[in-house]
This record gives sequence, C-alpha cells and structure tokens, in this order.
Amino acid sequence: MPSYTLIWLLAGAVLCLMELFLPSAFVAFMMGISAFVVALLSVAGLGNVWLQVVIWLLLCVALVVLSRRFLQPRQRKSKLRDAVTAETLTEIPVGKTGRVLYEGNSWQARCDDDKLGIAPNERVYVVGREGTTLIVMPETLLHS
Repeated sequence: MPSYTLIWLLAGAVLCLMELFLPSAFVAFMMGISAFVVALLSVAGLGNVWLQVVIWLLLCVALVVLSRRFLQPRQRKSKLRDAVTAETLTEIPVGKTGRVLYEGNSWQARCDDDKLGIAPNERVYVVGREGTTLIVMPETLLHS
C-alpha cells in the first residue's frame, strides 16, 4: 500500500503548481497548503485515510474563506460610480432637504456637502440614498 504521506505531499505540490499556471484566486493554492498540513498529520501518526480526507476538506474550506476575507484588496466606494442625474424641483437649502425629480418621481433630497445649497431647476447627480432621501451633488460643481 502506498504511503499516504507521499500522496498528500504530491497532491499539495501539484495543487500549488496549478495555481501558478491556472490562477484560481488562491483556491488551488489553499487546497495544496491543506494537503501539506494533512501530510504532516499523516507523519505524526494519523493513519485513517477517511479522517485525513475529512480534515483536508475542512482545511480547504477554512483556508479559502480566510483567504477571501484577508487577502482580497479592500474596494473603495466611489460616490460617483453609479451616479445618475436628476433635476431639483425646489431649492435645497444649506444643510436641509428639498425635492428633486428622479426617474419621473418627486423625491426628497439633500446635498452631500452640508455647506452647499442647490438652486431649483438645476441638474444634480444622485450619489447615494438614505431611506427615502436621495443624496445629491450639483452637476456644475462636479464638472468644474
């Protein structure tokens, strides 16, 4: 019967090398690392093959989840990424709310900059939403 330690070491090496040639967002690499850990457990005396497979599967899942959480870069939230235009129906006073026409409906809106007021009949970008209140920025300010 072949040595299970050698099989786990070969599987780990193949999986880690696969990540170099077929990038899989660290999934194959984490599976390879898990195989190396199981190989160490096999050397330490864990002889039951089914238990080794279960430990390998659990380690794979845990390492993939952890790698997704800690290795992926943080995405910056751009206020203008999904910005769409609207038009003010009323004035939006400094620090207060007014009304805008957005997708054919009148919405309550406030300016994203608390120190800025927006005149009526001015085009604005919708940069966010808080409940039923749209967060807007004047188009003229963003194109200047």
